[in-house]
Amino acid sequence: MQIKILENNGNTLKFVLADSSRNYANVLRIYGAYRVPTFAIDKVTVYENTSSMFDEFIAHRIGLVPILTPSKSKENVEIMFTLNATGPKTVYSKDLESRDVEVKVANEKIPIMKLAEGQRLRLDGKAVIGSGVKHAKFQPGIVSYEEKDGSFIFFVESFGQMPPIEIINNAIDKLKEDISELDKELKKL
Repeated sequence: MQIKILENNGNTLKFVLADSSRNYANVLRIYGAYRVPTFAIDKVTVYENTSSMFDEFIAHRIGLVPILTPSKSKENVEIMFTLNATGPKTVYSKDLESRDVEVKVANEKIPIMKLAEGQRLRLDGKAVIGSGVKHAKFQPGIVSYEEKDGSFIFFVESFGQMPPIEIINNAIDKLKEDISELDKELKKL
């Protein structure tokens, strides 16, 4: 198996995987997109909402905001985010204030909603670790490949939670962990 990096600009990664099978390439693609653990706001408590938007719609939009996920984040941790805004203003992802300096929004310019004069929005959101298997909001990015001349050209685009090279490294770590768990279970038989 050989890997050659073609492009790595911080947000996208392109590499060639040679001397490998289609099965391995597909497992790497699936694990990169759906098994890498990332933070996402999963639980929202709305204390005040005088806007014309439903609480559930706002919670859904906030849940899709990418959250920076430091490497080696623990899976049972909850990080609290708060939002307190009064109109007139456009509420952006930067208005979600984290109680953890490392776990914060990945992109501060994502519009959440507009508040008219005098409208208020006050809420708390809990970010938890999850994977794309549970919900798309936990996906760290897009992982795809094309087969060419017996090799696989991978394209990885990060949504901002972590660099694309870290997505691939975490996918490999998760694959190793799952194989080790499977091996333990099979040895019990």
